[in-house]
Order: sequence, then C-alpha cells, then structure tokens
Amino acid sequence: MPEQHPIIGITTYEKRVGFDPDIDMVGIATDYKNAVLRAGGIPILLPLGLPPAAIRTMMHKIDGLVLPGGGDIEPTRYNGHERHPRLRGIDPLRDEMEIIAVREAIELDIPILAICRGHQLLNVALGGALWQDVASQMPESIDHDFYREGVARNYRPHSVAIRPNSRLATLLNTNNTPVNSIHHQGVKTAGNGLIVTATAPDGLIEATELPGKRFVVSVQWHPEGLIDIDPRMLGLFDGLIKAACADCAPSTNGSVPSFSS
Repeated sequence: MPEQHPIIGITTYEKRVGFDPDIDMVGIATDYKNAVLRAGGIPILLPLGLPPAAIRTMMHKIDGLVLPGGGDIEPTRYNGHERHPRLRGIDPLRDEMEIIAVREAIELDIPILAICRGHQLLNVALGGALWQDVASQMPESIDHDFYREGVARNYRPHSVAIRPNSRLATLLNTNNTPVNSIHHQGVKTAGNGLIVTATAPDGLIEATELPGKRFVVSVQWHPEGLIDIDPRMLGLFDGLIKAACADCAPSTNGSVPSFSS
C-alpha cells in the first residue's frame, strides 16, 4: 500500500506587494506550509474571493484544515459594538470565507487546527465573543502583543497552564509550556461546545477544543514558529495529520517525509 499523505487546506490572506505597478497577491507565511509538510501532510492554499458554494465544495476536497494567524476580526461578527481604535488588518472577505469553511468542516467532521487569529475565528464561528483589545478591555491583563519591530516571533514571554488530560496536554505531553504571544485581541467567552484547555497567567483563554469531533483544536500562540526550538510544538500538527488520515504515521523527528513518486 502506498504511503498516505492527507491534503491539508490552509486559508490565506490578500496582500498588495510593491512592484511597479503594485500586484495584489494571495498567500500565507511559509512556517505553516513547512509545519504541515514536516508532520506528513500535503499543504494547499485556499484562496479568498470564492462564492459560498465554492468554499463548501473545497471542504469536501481536503482532509484537514489549518486556520492561520492574521488581522483582526470584524467586531459585528461577535456582537461587538463600534470598532476599537486599536483594531488592525480587518478583512471582511476573509472573515466570511473562514467562517463558512469552519462551519462546513465541523459539519463534515474534518479535522481543524486553529492558530492565533484562527483560534479567535473558530470561537466567533461557534458563537463566542472576543476582547477587541486585551490591553485596554481586560482587567489586570499581562502584555500579550509582542508584534513589534526587533522582537523575534519565537520569543516566549509567558507560559500557559494546560488542562490535565485534555487533548492539548496529550499532544504537547505537558501541562505547562512557554509560548510566543503575537496578538492584541483574545477570546472573551468560549463558543458553543468549545471547552477551554489552556489559560495565560492573567486568565486569558489560550486554547480550546471541541469534544465529539475527530480533531478541533485551537491555540492562541504560534506553534509553527516554535518547532525548531521546541519540537513538542510539532505535536499539534502531528495530531492534525493523524486525525486527517487514519493510515498516516505522524512525524517522529520533525524532518520533511519523503514523498514517493
């Protein structure tokens, strides 16, 4: 039997690149693609701008879904009031695409790994609410926003406490881990069916999962950027791949598997 590698869809964002004239492009940070490859999956990019029926069709063609980081979510999506002045990078087209994709994936029981913005988007898609700006709205919060010039993306300013016996604890083989923190929004109330599986020292929700499904796991930090310094973080992608393909063996050393022709 040939070696199996599940198809993992990664949602994207649009960006204007400075040429002469400028070019609008669709893409994603390469760390996500590399992490899926290292765990044994085949990453494909899911573009924006498709009609809802086409988005739902895409969900029938993939084995797993990654919701990556990115800009803020439009507050009207979670019963927010006026936009907080610190909101940045709002893209209603991306919000719409990802919410449709998440709901369809959950309906089809397609495994989902949601990261940073994805953690928040999953929560919103399931009826949860967000802090529009943690620093100004959440009492006694610590600093979570290290999206700053000169700060490495693998800098880990705080730890998270992980719920014992949760899927997350099993995937990372720990109940406490330091994490990177590159966000200013956060989950305020968990969406329908989600259980909280990790919190920051100030109580901010840092991870959730959806019981009763093959694999729906979300984290507020960026594990794809920590694999080289903390190989345990690859466990999140290994878990996604294993859930997406029962015949697939997850990576054991973090190297890119060979793909036979």
